[in-house]
Amino acid sequence: GAPSGETGRDGGGMAGAGRPVPACLLLGAAGGGKSLLARRLRHIRRDDGTGRGVRQSGVPGGQRGHVGTNLTDLRLPRKVTVRELGGCMGPIWPSYYDECSALLFVVDAANPTQVSASCVQLLSVLTAAPLAAVPVLVLFNKIDLPCYMSLAEMKSLFRMQDIVSCATQPITMLETSARDGTGVADVLQWLRATLGDPR
Repeated sequence: GAPSGETGRDGGGMAGAGRPVPACLLLGAAGGGKSLLARRLRHIRRDDGTGRGVRQSGVPGGQRGHVGTNLTDLRLPRKVTVRELGGCMGPIWPSYYDECSALLFVVDAANPTQVSASCVQLLSVLTAAPLAAVPVLVLFNKIDLPCYMSLAEMKSLFRMQDIVSCATQPITMLETSARDGTGVADVLQWLRATLGDPR
């Protein structure tokens, strides 16, 4: 039959090869919990749906920031590749924007000193021309820590209302804890709704 999922988003460069696997970028400042979140998403399908079974599946507890790029394949049931880019790689993030179909932006909700830097990063992501129509999910992570800031506080600090009203792309916000699995199923649900169906 006809190739499923031809939408014309690619400039015809891969015509005849069907659609390439959609790519989701996972961005955010260093130490925000991106690596653990990516592992949770990969393992969530193999346990009770919370990602809580991950710890037994070889996730080191206190791993510190990741440098470089990490690829995680998910099946939603359609195959999607999540490309995590280390926070210190901010200057080269734009070189990955062209192949991006959805974007996860992780903010450390327990680190007030990082808010302004994260806000600047988020604004630069949202104003990048290749991402003008790419759906964005902003994740306020580490809500398992006692010092975390609530969604209302984070929205106010980030001036999210202004950001959302000025942005050209759809923006969704979620609270997550990559450590205890809170909200991870919602992230997967968003990915499935955004990328999982090639209609």
